[in-house]
Amino acid sequence: MEKRYLLGFDIGSSSVKASLVDADSGKCVASAFYPETEAPITAVKAGWAEQDPQMWWDNAKLSLKKIMQMSAAKADEIKAIGISYQMHGLVCVDKNHNVLRPAIIWCDSRAVPYGDKAFNALGAETCLTHILNSPGNFTAAKLAWVKENEPSVYDNIYKVMLPGDYIAMRLSGVANTTISGLSEGMFWDFKECKPAQFLLDYYGIDNSLLCDTVPTFSIHSKVSRLAAAETGLAEGTPITYRAGDQPNNALSLNVFNPGEIASTAGTSGVVYGVLGDVNYDPKSRVNTFAHVNHTDTQTRLGVLLCINGTGILNAWIRRNIAPSGIGYAEMNQLAEKISIGSEGVSVIPFGNGAERVLENKETGCAIRGINFNKHGREHIIRAAQEGIVFSFCYGMEVMQQMGMNIKKIHAGKANMFLSDIFRNTLAGVSGATIELYDTDGSVGAAKGAGIGAGIYKDNNEAFATLEKLSVIEPDESRRAEYLRAYAEWKEHLEMLICK
Repeated sequence: MEKRYLLGFDIGSSSVKASLVDADSGKCVASAFYPETEAPITAVKAGWAEQDPQMWWDNAKLSLKKIMQMSAAKADEIKAIGISYQMHGLVCVDKNHNVLRPAIIWCDSRAVPYGDKAFNALGAETCLTHILNSPGNFTAAKLAWVKENEPSVYDNIYKVMLPGDYIAMRLSGVANTTISGLSEGMFWDFKECKPAQFLLDYYGIDNSLLCDTVPTFSIHSKVSRLAAAETGLAEGTPITYRAGDQPNNALSLNVFNPGEIASTAGTSGVVYGVLGDVNYDPKSRVNTFAHVNHTDTQTRLGVLLCINGTGILNAWIRRNIAPSGIGYAEMNQLAEKISIGSEGVSVIPFGNGAERVLENKETGCAIRGINFNKHGREHIIRAAQEGIVFSFCYGMEVMQQMGMNIKKIHAGKANMFLSDIFRNTLAGVSGATIELYDTDGSVGAAKGAGIGAGIYKDNNEAFATLEKLSVIEPDESRRAEYLRAYAEWKEHLEMLICK
């Protein structure tokens, strides 16, 4: 039987990963990423962050070459290509598809004043009912910055695009995007179901600069003769899926339905939930975008909560509080000696800058309730993990206020989700079942391509082989203890907020 492979790219700010998936078995046969050390980010001024899009393309080609060698796959056996990418970036190209300036990437903050000014001028009601967010520091505001500060660049722009759109263009010679992509840039009007003309008019941006949209799961374009010669791919191979990294992470965990949650807890933490109705948070404490399966006839929105001080707090505890030389597994063992609620010690984990969920307030990290006669480092270690969980739950309450009924949390078995304390506390406070999987963004992009190409009839078939590693059910017998500890933590947080 002819081999059928699916190719997935994950265009990150630290590296580009490529994976090759056997379409029939659903198994990943090869993965590679470049560079093997973290890719450079240029900061010409404080708060700026730029990357050269050519670097993404070069690293994509290197990753592809490696997996083709590893797998011994033939180019014509690749039946579809999917792309995941770092969200909220801005790539500007001229009519010949040449990049006009380095990409302004997601962590660049120069456009904050442009988004804030638009929000105040247009009004909260207009912005929130149409684009579901404040214009903030997203792609539209970044383009407004270019228009005002680099007019010679702006005047030569043919199309603006996201990082994933750029890689698709390099593969095919065709510039297009998705509704999900436009929504993450604040270019999509959910009320009018078309590009957000009111915001474009405010910034004085011509809507011809936006790429045409294609459905997320469809034939977006095909590998061109030029790209085939450059990459070794077969000319005509279809590109059939693309999505930002957080929607794609949810897809990778088979999160498609209202009430389902995808979560990560690495250096920072993300809770991404699916909402079945158009809604928004009036205080903009979370962000709302079109999910991968959002259409004109089916509302599926991704509500994104980001917590800055997650794994970075746990790493700080390891360096500064835990006994010298021990690892995270040993820290977890120490923390397990302490009961739920850490015997009155609580940690507010917001020590990595302003938090959106706190309306951009900066409370700092705080440790409360230490009694010199009974508390030791193990109490602080546990309280830190509980505090991270409680910050997730605090944001999840915002999602619930928006109408999300949180029943299940999907996550990769990695980082903080390796800790029993973290998992049990999250299940205990939220009341949700946690399912842990072996997953990867580039593999998810490959399977998304399989859906878009019609190789899989739907997401359930595409992810039928997704390996579920464990299930954590809420311990109802201890739920009251978890909720009591959370209530005490929240009372402490609210005291800090009100200062």
